Amino acid sequence: MSENHNECISFPASRQGRHKIPVKCRQRNRFIPAFLIGVAVLSVLSLIYLGIDWPKLFSRVPDIGVVFWQLAHLDVSRMDLVLSSLVETISIAVLSLLYSLLLGIGFGMLAARNVFHVPMLSTLTQSFFTFLRAVPTPVWVLLMLVCLGMGPEAGVAGLCVHTTAFFTKSFAQSFESIPDETIEALEATGTGRLSIFFNAVLPASLSQIVAWAGMRLETNFSECAILGMVGAGGIGYVISNSLQGYDYGTAGIAILLVFLVAYSIERVFVRIKKKFY
Repeated sequence: MSENHNECISFPASRQGRHKIPVKCRQRNRFIPAFLIGVAVLSVLSLIYLGIDWPKLFSRVPDIGVVFWQLAHLDVSRMDLVLSSLVETISIAVLSLLYSLLLGIGFGMLAARNVFHVPMLSTLTQSFFTFLRAVPTPVWVLLMLVCLGMGPEAGVAGLCVHTTAFFTKSFAQSFESIPDETIEALEATGTGRLSIFFNAVLPASLSQIVAWAGMRLETNFSECAILGMVGAGGIGYVISNSLQGYDYGTAGIAILLVFLVAYSIERVFVRIKKKFY
């Protein structure tokens, strides 16, 4: 019995005759089984290489509940230190966002292909910031710690590098989404490139810029809470010291405040985006 991958299904379309619709049978996709087998093999090899002590791991599982129970007993005796560190973390996140927004708009203008129409300039700008974006934020912060020393300055500088690279790519894509007809019409009137950008391209991309900024502010705040543990200042430093000193009550209140601030940032920017869209 021969198989036909291009069969026809007939059905009465009218009283006068019948029409046939060709239906192409899908061939079996061999990529998915190969991908799953590859993932399984890599997982087994990784477990063998890491040499995880499973009995020891499972024996420590009950300690997770104990630690979370201790974190739930919040201690407000050091609330002044926690609040000051939280304000420092918010300040680092906001400053890094503002500086990166300005730099991202400028470099995004250079990276967009429809602003200056210089392909080499766009390619070089995109390639350079692709490299910056490929290096994780903690690495940049550690490099800034070496250059600037311990403190919030290193956190702001390290976050600015990665956030600017992120904004450059995102804003360039937003600028390039502007219809070419709009830019060509303004060029026909003799309007300069910078005037077209600031009066047409940038205002048309404002809603997307706000959306990217809101998402990145939430990300920067979360990263600040982590980067403080490596000496960049902020509430992450308080959480790290509290956990190392088994002061779970102070760590618990700090973690709770981090969650509340992150959730508030998300809800505020959701409302802002609804007004723009």
